[in-house]
Amino acid sequence: MQFGLFYFSGDGSTHSADKYRLLTEGAKFADRHGFSSIWIPERHFHDFGGLYPNPAVINAALAMITERVQLRSGSVVLPLQEPLRVAEEWAVVDNLSNGRVGLTFAYGWHVDDFVLLPENYRDRQAVMWREIETVQRLWEGQTIERKNGSGQPVQVRTLPRPVQPKLPIWITCHSDYTFTEAGRLGANVLTSLLHSSVEELAPKIQLYRQSRVQHGHDPAAGKVSLMMHTFIGEDYEQVKRQVQAPFCNYLKTHFDLIESLVKRENLPVNLAQFTESDIETLLQFGFERYLDGKTLIGTVETCEPVIQRLREIGVDEVACLIDFGIDFDLAIASLEHLNHFKDRIQQSLSPEPVAAASSGQYSALSFF
Repeated sequence: MQFGLFYFSGDGSTHSADKYRLLTEGAKFADRHGFSSIWIPERHFHDFGGLYPNPAVINAALAMITERVQLRSGSVVLPLQEPLRVAEEWAVVDNLSNGRVGLTFAYGWHVDDFVLLPENYRDRQAVMWREIETVQRLWEGQTIERKNGSGQPVQVRTLPRPVQPKLPIWITCHSDYTFTEAGRLGANVLTSLLHSSVEELAPKIQLYRQSRVQHGHDPAAGKVSLMMHTFIGEDYEQVKRQVQAPFCNYLKTHFDLIESLVKRENLPVNLAQFTESDIETLLQFGFERYLDGKTLIGTVETCEPVIQRLREIGVDEVACLIDFGIDFDLAIASLEHLNHFKDRIQQSLSPEPVAAASSGQYSALSFF
């Protein structure tokens, strides 16, 4: 089981001069202590995640202050991008980092983000799948055809050439369809428990590995990375007190998580009629529900069974989301506990192949 650091929240509208302090200090900590990766999302025009409009720019900066940790996009919303620019920018980061880039692709979901390329919104899923192939071709040094300023077709090859001959890619997955398509491509997977439970995630991972087999890929080679809100301390009740207000504010900012929770729990409520007091009560309920096996918020002892269960269903890596409003000093102190937790998990769990794959469950014959 590997552990990386994921960044997504943060007040994008802050005027603080050190708004990226947790990002840079966390990245240096991860690099020193053997974490697998740093994940930076793409998010536009919103306080929630607004610190991260361009993961290539941010990872270029991180490349200069780290040496070992992999630098990944938490998402590149490909329908908002020109693939030529994606290949160019990330090849720069790959060179600056000496080959530590990995890209996660997403098709986007916020309609207002598509002011950048509104014509792609309706068919954004198809655009993403198509342009992933384009980025891969460019990364490998192939040319693609585009029209120049005179309207004439020209063959274009991007520069600089990257260090890695093959681009490591992840797909942001939540539905059965995206898990299956990621398997078809032979890509890795980035997912979360924000809109599902561990029990709901397990069959999706199986679909993913089955799809890899069907399309000629090693089922055990694909990496399933899971984003989880993370804050580990020494005392569980103290951790809850430290995290409760920031996490509830986080849920309030990202209110579709509350809407999803209401639907998933079949709560007989109408959010449109909620008062501020009602919302606060619901946020407290949501906080307690997310603590129940959907986060790494707690102590080393309370979080260990969560990791064991994730490993059982085929999760290979946890992308620990640490910037959800926690005070900087508390967040940095929690990294020490997280590092101890990481070392304890990695020492206690001997490497094993994915259970279903090693048992032959995903044999090609099983599909006929």
